[in-house]
Amino acid sequence: MRAGFRQSMAWLHTWSGLLVCWVLWLMFCGGTASYYKEEISLWMRPELHRTARADAGTQIPAAQVAQNALRYLEREAPNAARWLITLPDARRDTVNVLWTYKPGQAPRDADGKPVRFDTRLLDPATGAPLQAARETRGGEFLYRLHFDLHYMPARWARWIAGFCAMFMLVAMVSGVITHRRIFADFFTFRRGKGQRSWLDAHNALAVLPLPFHLMITYTGLVTLLFMYMPWGIEAAYRGDERAFQAQARLRPPPPQAAGAAAPLASVPDMMAQAERAWQGGAVRRIVVSLPGDANATVTISRAEPATLAHDPPALEFAGTSGALLGMYAENKSAAELTRSVMTGLHIAGFAAPGLRALFFLCGLAGTAMVATGAILWAVRTRQQQARAIAARGRPGFGLRLVEALNIGAIAGLPVAFASYFWANRLLPVAMAQRPEAEIRWFFMAWGACALLALCRPTRGMWRAQLWAGALLFGTIPLLNALTTASHLGVTLLQGRGPAAVAGFDLVSLALGLGLGAAAWMTGRRQPAGARMASRPRNVAGTQEAA
Repeated sequence: MRAGFRQSMAWLHTWSGLLVCWVLWLMFCGGTASYYKEEISLWMRPELHRTARADAGTQIPAAQVAQNALRYLEREAPNAARWLITLPDARRDTVNVLWTYKPGQAPRDADGKPVRFDTRLLDPATGAPLQAARETRGGEFLYRLHFDLHYMPARWARWIAGFCAMFMLVAMVSGVITHRRIFADFFTFRRGKGQRSWLDAHNALAVLPLPFHLMITYTGLVTLLFMYMPWGIEAAYRGDERAFQAQARLRPPPPQAAGAAAPLASVPDMMAQAERAWQGGAVRRIVVSLPGDANATVTISRAEPATLAHDPPALEFAGTSGALLGMYAENKSAAELTRSVMTGLHIAGFAAPGLRALFFLCGLAGTAMVATGAILWAVRTRQQQARAIAARGRPGFGLRLVEALNIGAIAGLPVAFASYFWANRLLPVAMAQRPEAEIRWFFMAWGACALLALCRPTRGMWRAQLWAGALLFGTIPLLNALTTASHLGVTLLQGRGPAAVAGFDLVSLALGLGLGAAAWMTGRRQPAGARMASRPRNVAGTQEAA
């Protein structure tokens, strides 16, 4: 142990936060955006704006909507391994259908790789595909990004995400121990004081939403519990997680194909039976496994109620006879209910609009907390090495690398997010593999920012990238006005069109203004007292531009 317990905790807090802060920044940004992934997906499909309405899907009986979707799947994917139908709700106005291909029958994409599944959006009233809607991953990409990290095997990415989340948990606990006056310091902010100002900002952003930060980090680990701690399943079920879930009555086991054709029984009758079992609870999702086979099964899941538990109850029926085979995720044990509540807290599927907005704001505070912590280390280290830097004329390799990573990650990631939204509007609608092209623009923009930061990690680079992010985000409402008819003049001033589109434009404008304010403050010259306390001249912990 170092000089004392608190000093040891301070050292642990510093290094457990710094070593993974750039991955945490990405996870916080993507996770925060995920609270509105449905609204982001709607904004990124402007062809749906004119048909979207608050009561869409509610005037049409769910049984009729499901039957229309089944007719479409029977016509378009009769030999699929599985059908999945997601019915409309308060946040989604369309029917989403997905089918997976049987091994050896999947088509291949332009790169020659087999396509695992296909998906379509359908009109709830007619079951006709909404062909005009452009292809995009929408908010789903941002949701997956915050734990799958893209461009790497999902299992490796989730191990990395869990590793970083554990470091985050250690950093928060050690940070509370380190700062004895942390709650008192929350009410203190000293502007223009160099390191002291960054520490005040870091404390304020950490203390107010501290319960949220602890909850979201711990529950994030719990959502992947069986991957991080598989030993019980390995010992009892030889690693077969599906067998464990089936025996624990969490999820039905996959059926085995009989090889004999048989028609599907009435799914609306199964839905009615499920609603009676749930005492009026609505149906959210229908999964048909092995459609057209004699051993086909139909699993009907309940719409997520306004409770903390995430895993919805489900009923499994025999596909050909309609007989009830089993009930799942009902009467959970204390352990499973605890895990379900933890997952529900992390995903916030239960949240009403006001609570969802609060989660979003706390997520923004978490991103800023990570950013200020990374910058604080660079500011403090530069002050400690001021004489050595003055003698050499430049900082050492470690400090220069951290400063470059700070710029590329903290200032560059908003540029990447905004570029993703701009690509959605500017790329040709009929472009082949359009979703992947949008994602490539995200990573190309972020990679360009990181490369520029590595070449020139100066305060001028901070300003340039922050201004770029401010310009790209701040002009998204203008971009929307130039490319669609659902701009703020219509959605906000006239009250026509989906409110989610207006909300996206307004949040983008607010983010642009915030990034612009950060760029302006970064460019301001410090007072003489602050310069004497933290030379060379630096606000954001980077070398002054020559």
